[in-house]
Amino acid sequence: MTDGRRLFAGRYLVGDVIGRGGMANVYRGEDTKLGRTVAIKVLKPQLASDPAFRTRFRQEAQAASRMAHPTIVRVYDAGEEMVTRADGEVVTEPFIVMEFVEGRLLKDMIAEGPLGSKQATDITEGILTALEYSHRAGVVHRDIKPGNVMITPDDKVKVMDFGIARAVSDSSSTVAQTTAILGTASYFSPEQAKGETVDARTDLYSTGVVLFEMLTGRTPFRGETAVSVAYQHVSETPVRPSSVNPDVSPALDEVVLRALGKGRFDRYQTAPEFMEELELAAAGHLPRRRVVDDEATALFGVAPTAGEQTAHALRQLTSDDTVTRTQRRPPVVWIWAGVLVVAVVVVAVVVWVLSLNNDVDIPTTGRVIPELSDTTWESAQETLTGLDLVPTRVDEASSEVEEGSVIRTDPPATTSVDPESTVRVYVSTGAEQVTVPDLSGLDQGAATAALEEAGLELGTITDQNSPSIRAGIVMGASPASNTDVDTGSTVDLVLSNGKVTITDVTGQTMSIARQLLEDPDIGLTVSPVADSTCPAEPGEIVQSQSLAPGEVDQNSTIELTYCTGAVDDGTGGGDGDGGGEEENPEG
Repeated sequence: MTDGRRLFAGRYLVGDVIGRGGMANVYRGEDTKLGRTVAIKVLKPQLASDPAFRTRFRQEAQAASRMAHPTIVRVYDAGEEMVTRADGEVVTEPFIVMEFVEGRLLKDMIAEGPLGSKQATDITEGILTALEYSHRAGVVHRDIKPGNVMITPDDKVKVMDFGIARAVSDSSSTVAQTTAILGTASYFSPEQAKGETVDARTDLYSTGVVLFEMLTGRTPFRGETAVSVAYQHVSETPVRPSSVNPDVSPALDEVVLRALGKGRFDRYQTAPEFMEELELAAAGHLPRRRVVDDEATALFGVAPTAGEQTAHALRQLTSDDTVTRTQRRPPVVWIWAGVLVVAVVVVAVVVWVLSLNNDVDIPTTGRVIPELSDTTWESAQETLTGLDLVPTRVDEASSEVEEGSVIRTDPPATTSVDPESTVRVYVSTGAEQVTVPDLSGLDQGAATAALEEAGLELGTITDQNSPSIRAGIVMGASPASNTDVDTGSTVDLVLSNGKVTITDVTGQTMSIARQLLEDPDIGLTVSPVADSTCPAEPGEIVQSQSLAPGEVDQNSTIELTYCTGAVDDGTGGGDGDGGGEEENPEG
């Protein structure tokens, strides 16, 4: 029984949407054969129009299904479903069936602000553990980002979507096409941005971007278009995380900047190496720089030789394509001369700084974004415009900030930016509205679960009589079903107690008593009982009832007793008392 829900592959019931992305929607589902809850990711139909993609998608899903590790979301099954749209068009929807994981997406956690260093490093270690396993299995993820990382209620890390990024990129001809599907270029490695082949170090670069974002609340490179962001990954040096969040330690700065090295051999070569230096930084120790091993595998390219590295560095400083080395190292005199020059320069700078008049304002062209939280949009707009900045309004639902007030800015307060920079001002639209689900016919447990899934809370519970709804079943709710309310609102329930209230019908005629007790609002079954020991009365008057007045169980049977005996006509003869009076009249 599918209850009107879609059935994929003859076994997977598709339920409610639990997530939406640039290339797929995720639904809560049920495996009817194994009786377990699953997550069903249904890819957008436009991806299925490419036969090469469908073939690659099946192959990558099969490869991902072979990976079984606590930090990786399991892939159980994959396939395609032919779906007929409302307009009659038949489309193919590729889908994958995955392990259902309770928890939160990392991107939702970051949206609330930077994470603490301890939490950020713990999550990064979980991601690296998953990558170490997948890289040993020969699988490069290619799309490590907060939207592909789940954090369970017990703070365990689960990485998802292994293989999907490869299926997408292998069937997309340009960076722009791939980005449109994957949703963002913010986590691209330089080699991905340039359209080059990728290896395991691509995943490590993306992990470095995620670590930067967890520590600062923003990605290292931002732009108006995916192309501009990709260009920055290739050509611009990221800032230190501590320049955005002063709570970040210098040791973590070093780890992040090494992870974000432009060249593959400038960054970490393996997940364990990344993890080891991350642990050192978390303990407050500066990581040690190491020489890259000259190692070649399927996942890691051949490292350049020392000569190639030196020649490359020299070519950056000269236009001459031929570099001839005449000696192994500079003469000792040159070394000491260089040290002396540096020392003189340092002393001169120190003297100059000390001689500055502290009362003299040093001119600056930068603008520091002020704290605008809890102000109105109009006030924030006026303040930023007065600083030669360009404010843009972004509406966002918030249950904590009053409607019309500023939630935050991007870049955040205290950040120094250039004049004419654009500042996004997030303005509260009030609490997000949700619809009270239809709870009729559910028991208390099912109703509570439905409310929690809708983002609502259970309020008070009231019992009420009902002739037909069995005990413990919802009869009504306040606010009523299909009413729009704020997220987190409480909903009061009215449950049936399985009782009805009856009155005393003794002294009533049988027909009236029946009408009262068999009325749809009462719903009892009347069973007349004739009593021949008492004289009959006109209209069959009820002498007694088997159930006392008050609350009784719904659908009960009640016996009503009435008299059917012979009626005394007053002639005597048959009455013993009358005969006695005739025999003893003086009595």
